Amino acid sequence: MNYSTLKKTVGLSLVSLMVIGAANAQTTESSTTTTAKVFGGSGQYNTWSIGVNVGATSQTLAIGGGNDFPGNVISLGYGLSVKKQLAHSFALQLDLRGGKVQGTAGNRGFVTDQRTGNNYIKFSTPFFQGTISGVVNVATIDYLRRENAINFFVSAGAGLVNFNPTIYGATTPGYPTIAQETYNTASATNLNPHTVTNLVIPIGAGVKFKITDAIGINLGYTANFLDGDVFDGLNAGYHNNDHYSYGYAGVEFTLGSKSKANLEWVNPVAMMYDELYDEALRKEVEALKGRVTNVENAVNDLKKDSDGDGVADQFDKCPNTPAGTVVDGSGCAIVFPKVEAPVASASAAAVAYSNIQFEFDSSVLRTSSYPVLDASSADLRASGSKVELDGFASSEGTAAHNLALSKDRANSVKTYLVNSGVDAKKIKVKAYGETMPIADNSTEDGRVLNRRVQFKK
Repeated sequence: MNYSTLKKTVGLSLVSLMVIGAANAQTTESSTTTTAKVFGGSGQYNTWSIGVNVGATSQTLAIGGGNDFPGNVISLGYGLSVKKQLAHSFALQLDLRGGKVQGTAGNRGFVTDQRTGNNYIKFSTPFFQGTISGVVNVATIDYLRRENAINFFVSAGAGLVNFNPTIYGATTPGYPTIAQETYNTASATNLNPHTVTNLVIPIGAGVKFKITDAIGINLGYTANFLDGDVFDGLNAGYHNNDHYSYGYAGVEFTLGSKSKANLEWVNPVAMMYDELYDEALRKEVEALKGRVTNVENAVNDLKKDSDGDGVADQFDKCPNTPAGTVVDGSGCAIVFPKVEAPVASASAAAVAYSNIQFEFDSSVLRTSSYPVLDASSADLRASGSKVELDGFASSEGTAAHNLALSKDRANSVKTYLVNSGVDAKKIKVKAYGETMPIADNSTEDGRVLNRRVQFKK
């Protein structure tokens, strides 16, 4: 098969692949595209695609670099790609490419192989290679739309290239030459009668245009670096490994259901905006706000104190008490007995500052203690004296509990005195628990006497 026939065959093959791909790129499960959710996973999208491309090969690179044959010849290249989109900006791609790379000696007339000393005027190398590359979308243009329309990408990978170079001999006076009867300027001989396989590193860049959700157009350029110096069949001695470039145009078809979008064209910012303004989500947020409001109202109801007595309505057993009324924990007014003017006598002095007794495990004042408390209050208010209230407990229970109980008892006495007009700053409270008993704790009579508050003036 000559080169012209090969070109026609390749062209027809690519057209056939494009027609088949267009017909089968997407299944006909549904014509309605589903709405994807942020963080919903790649299962919401089509992630596989297949592409075909055709283009031009050259032994030179756009970034420069030397070649054994300085004369450049543009040749035909073609390829097939299979891509798995792993994220909006990254994919893995398998590339199968073939074609031919050619070059000439150009104005130099011939080049010399440093291994043999022979002179050559041109080469022709048919090749086929397979590589796997990572493809990164580095930028996008959406033309003020909410969907990406153009993606710019770069790629890099590795693979193998299989080739069989042919070089053409020259007759040059004064230079070593190949036997005239075997080689001349019109005859070609393959110095490598067997095919060669080298490692190849493809590095490329390009741009992809979105035609529809299922079809895209690729324009790209790939520089291919080989791990060897026999791609052109010659070792000229003035540079190392060979290379070639491939510029191409191709069509890429998305595989999968029509009801799913292509992950490559996703606009994450637009998706997040849509989800934040989704009607169902806003209804859920409003419902949540309503539940929060209900909880806040319930808390406010618990704290509501209509009569201002310091006891919430929920627990106030005596609502609507007058302002300034001293109340107990249930919101009911505390009724204090009237205190008559103190009588300066030995009996009155004896009543004031007597021990205040308490019931078992209680810090509530007995009504029988009121006369002593009233007399003590009257004397303290009249004299302006300071007093220390020492709380005690009997020995039942733990020492820690009895210490806390004795303090509560002393504070109960203090509260009564303060409410009756004694300056709180002149009252000091101390707790001694079950220590310093005044009676035997082994008898109930003794324990009764030990449940007390003593005045220390």
